[in-house]
Amino acid sequence: MEIKNKKAYFDYFVEDEIEGGIVLTGTEIKSVRKGSVNIKDSYIRIKNNEIFIINMYIAKYERGTYFNHDEYRERKLLLHKKEIKKLHDQISQDSFTLIPLKIYLKNNKAKISIGICKGKKTFDKRQEIKKRDMLKSSYQHIS
Repeated sequence: MEIKNKKAYFDYFVEDEIEGGIVLTGTEIKSVRKGSVNIKDSYIRIKNNEIFIINMYIAKYERGTYFNHDEYRERKLLLHKKEIKKLHDQISQDSFTLIPLKIYLKNNKAKISIGICKGKKTFDKRQEIKKRDMLKSSYQHIS
């Protein structure tokens, strides 16, 4: 099970990736295992030397009780202090941002791949669409 953020690769140049864990409650991990997650509009923020993912949607677990979780709550990410400091220095010096690229399960634990990204200009996005259309047309001529 792997949930990818395809919009991130279209809107940003991914310079580097880093893997971290996610702090989840019981009903959240059950929904993640089921694949009821959306990270399309989410982003990552560093507050007080801790790192959080904001606006990540995890659907309510249908068999959950009144202890069910809030779908859009801020979730803490698990990284080493050195990694958080390195990320903080990198995004404060340059015009980088932190974007979640994918969520997956590794040894029954939810992991997140964080991209250190730089935003694309409209021109770059048009070039990306042009390349994609050229590939589609070349495949159609072959068949």
